[in-house]
Amino acid sequence: MEALEAIHTRRSIRKYENRTIPEDMIAQILKAAMSAPSAGNEQPWHFVVITDRDILEKIPGFHPYAGMTREAPLAIAVCADLKLEKHRGNWISDCAAATQNLLLAAHALGLGAVWTAIYPRKPRIDGLRKLLGLPGNVIPLALVPMGYPGQESTLEDRFKPERIHYDTW
Repeated sequence: MEALEAIHTRRSIRKYENRTIPEDMIAQILKAAMSAPSAGNEQPWHFVVITDRDILEKIPGFHPYAGMTREAPLAIAVCADLKLEKHRGNWISDCAAATQNLLLAAHALGLGAVWTAIYPRKPRIDGLRKLLGLPGNVIPLALVPMGYPGQESTLEDRFKPERIHYDTW
């Protein structure tokens, strides 16, 4: 799949087939995530690949919009290690870029995924931190459940020329 096609056709997928995702695909997705740009090339990210059914079942207990983890074959937590920050506060942008790369790579490989926000919601941060045993210097930004799509997605033209400004507002 070409880059522009992946960008324009990627959609949030919340239903998955009961199929395991091969390790080589997971590695490709993580490699794409780690190819994201970051402030000062600090690369503050860490990724927790969650395949344990017990852990996936517990996530909706503290995240009201993550019910799809109950059927997802895996989820990836995108986290920042604040000890790796060179430019304070940029970890959010850095990990968001990594999350977008992760989503696009999953889509390009024929998988469906959805970005579920963790940060800045304290109950979600605390819940995921406790569930995954994250150290205090590591903060989760997003959780991305994924799998082979179990739903059809529709294309939508999201281009809005009225939101484009040149030189001044």
